[in-house]
Amino acid sequence: MKVVVILPTYNEKGNIERLIPILENDVFPKIKNHNMNILVVDDNSPDGTGDEVKRLMKKWGNIKLNTGEKQGLGAAYVRAMNYAIEKMGADIIFEMDADFFHDPNKIPKFLKKIEEGYDMAIGTRYSNGGSIPSNWGLHRKIFSIVGNLLVRSILMHFWIHDWTGGFRALKKEVFLKERNKVGAFKGYTFQVAFLHKTVRDGYRIAEVPFSARDRTLGRSKIAPLEYITNLLKYVIKSRFFELIHSSFLKYAITGFVGYIINAVTLEILFKNGLHPAIAGAIGGEFAIIWNFSMNNFWSFSKHKITTPVKFLVKFPQFNLVALGSLVIILGVLAIGTHFYGSSSRQIFLIIAIIFFVIPYSYTMYNIFIWKRWHIPVLSRLQRVVG
Repeated sequence: MKVVVILPTYNEKGNIERLIPILENDVFPKIKNHNMNILVVDDNSPDGTGDEVKRLMKKWGNIKLNTGEKQGLGAAYVRAMNYAIEKMGADIIFEMDADFFHDPNKIPKFLKKIEEGYDMAIGTRYSNGGSIPSNWGLHRKIFSIVGNLLVRSILMHFWIHDWTGGFRALKKEVFLKERNKVGAFKGYTFQVAFLHKTVRDGYRIAEVPFSARDRTLGRSKIAPLEYITNLLKYVIKSRFFELIHSSFLKYAITGFVGYIINAVTLEILFKNGLHPAIAGAIGGEFAIIWNFSMNNFWSFSKHKITTPVKFLVKFPQFNLVALGSLVIILGVLAIGTHFYGSSSRQIFLIIAIIFFVIPYSYTMYNIFIWKRWHIPVLSRLQRVVG
């Protein structure tokens, strides 16, 4: 397949004259199954980066230069990816920085993931041996780690470890599918937005660990305050609208009705002599029957269980998962009413459901019952067991 490695540049003459020979002489010769090419997308650098690329183009015929006005990293990548596909016939598009922050020797590992059937391979600094630059100051390390963890937490996709990086390989079909959705992201938020939409559309994504290196020439183009503001604005807004339009709202409504069922049952059984914990557990089972039925045919209708046999198989599994919810409810009610008396039973039922049962059950339903979320480690384990 034809691979185009895109190198975005602005005032990177010193780095580009070092990086391209390494790619051509050391990295590309090791790759036998692909036609390797380079596309430098330069935003009219005043330092002569474009002229240096033109000089290198005379030595190697697989290099192209695309120039344009400086509008931000995202705009440069969209422009370059369109050029790579339409003008160069790219099958696989590669993103990497020109300042040696990304290790060019890792390129074959990314391509191997694509060969294995993944739609996109992303570099990760935060798992399986990846690392951020050791010479970064403590504040910069904290900013990098906490910022990435914040994105993972808000978007609720924890199995993607590195959201903010720009070391990636993807099939052209992925970009063609997503390009109209990311055109508004001109700056560094493009990386998070593109990956988020790719994950949401169900593409298979692999991770390749790498050790990032701080640049030795030039300076970073990131404006920290602007970047953080735009990034938080995107992830919070995206997550908010996901929750409104996704199955979570239906799940919440179903769960609220389930809570009413649970609460009413708790009161009736308690007034008939049962301990609050036992009464709450029985009410919880009635709520489970309601939740399973409504979640299957409404909340997760796109993944609903339709055949009677599978329905009968899944319901015990649902009960098994929900057993954790019952244990949580029983435990919170037992502890709460022990210290504050039986009159506090409804308060502790609400505490148990909101702070423990909802996040636990929603996660377990998506992973094990309706299988809307695909976690690579669990998928591999299921293949081994099954």
